[in-house]
Amino acid sequence: MVSAGLPQGAVPRLERPGPLRDRVYEALLELITSRSLQPGQHLVESELAGHLGVSRQPVREALQRLNTEGWVDLRPAQGAFVHEPTEDEADQLLTVRTLLEAEAARLAAAHADSAGVAALETLCAQGERAVAADDVDGAVALNAAFHTKVMDLAGNTVLAELAAQVDRRVRWYYTPVARRRGHQSWIEHRELIAAITARDEHLATRLMREHTEHTRRSYHERATP
Repeated sequence: MVSAGLPQGAVPRLERPGPLRDRVYEALLELITSRSLQPGQHLVESELAGHLGVSRQPVREALQRLNTEGWVDLRPAQGAFVHEPTEDEADQLLTVRTLLEAEAARLAAAHADSAGVAALETLCAQGERAVAADDVDGAVALNAAFHTKVMDLAGNTVLAELAAQVDRRVRWYYTPVARRRGHQSWIEHRELIAAITARDEHLATRLMREHTEHTRRSYHERATP
């Protein structure tokens, strides 16, 4: 049940602007991608409504939208459950992510200026501190911010739009392996920054491809000691 599985303080505040159904949708999606609501977890409309301080109607509408997008499974006579991704689903998504981000790294190496490199270094330092403090949520958020910044430095709007479509699912898959990847992930980020700084497009492409492949492999190996 949600009340037993939702960490205290995990429920995001509903921002006032925008239709209530959209705000409830965003809140539930955040809880799913952060894994405060775990894959396979039963979602009870009345309990979710109580947590969010809303009526059941916007929750029902949000669950239907999340079902359409593949985040939630609506099962006849059973209710709503957080979707449990298959290994194939994860593999396909993370493979696409590799293609997008490898190209972003190449373009970033071609176009990044000193301010952009400095921003990457700042994010990397913050990520290293989060790992040292065993702040998994912080490390996951900073990892996403780092990759988003590389995408920004690439300067390709279409590429960024495509990456944004898979960004939340990447975060969903990365969260359970963030501790496993640990400091090594940020070592790889440091190497990527060096390649971008040197404007070495080939090296930046290779390093990003290897980096994202390590995450994909870690996801598939997550159940092993």
